[in-house]
Amino acid sequence: MKDLVKKAGREKEFSIASAAVSREEIGNPVYPPARRELQKHGIRCDGHTAHQITRAELQSYDYIFYMDGSNARYLRRLFGAEAEKCRPLLSHDVADPWYTGDFRQTWQDILEGCTAILEELT
Repeated sequence: MKDLVKKAGREKEFSIASAAVSREEIGNPVYPPARRELQKHGIRCDGHTAHQITRAELQSYDYIFYMDGSNARYLRRLFGAEAEKCRPLLSHDVADPWYTGDFRQTWQDILEGCTAILEELT
């Protein structure tokens, strides 16, 4: 999303972050195969480490998008009724490369969702 916004010349209009719903990967850098896929598209993720979404983030962002039904359940468990502001990135689950091993498909899914968000907000 940051890359799309930058390419559109709209960086000053957005504050974009990424957060996990679970605690499993906290502090870990971007998974190497995911990093390689991002690099193929000219996107760097140096210094990025995983953190779990906080209530403060939920309250401060206008939009929270999640990748799949499992993320939706985690968000409801973490935030109860406040999780209603969260919505899916796509009408279907984003392909999870942890299970599929297909980082290209995940890239395509995320690009599709982020492109639609940017168009919606234009």
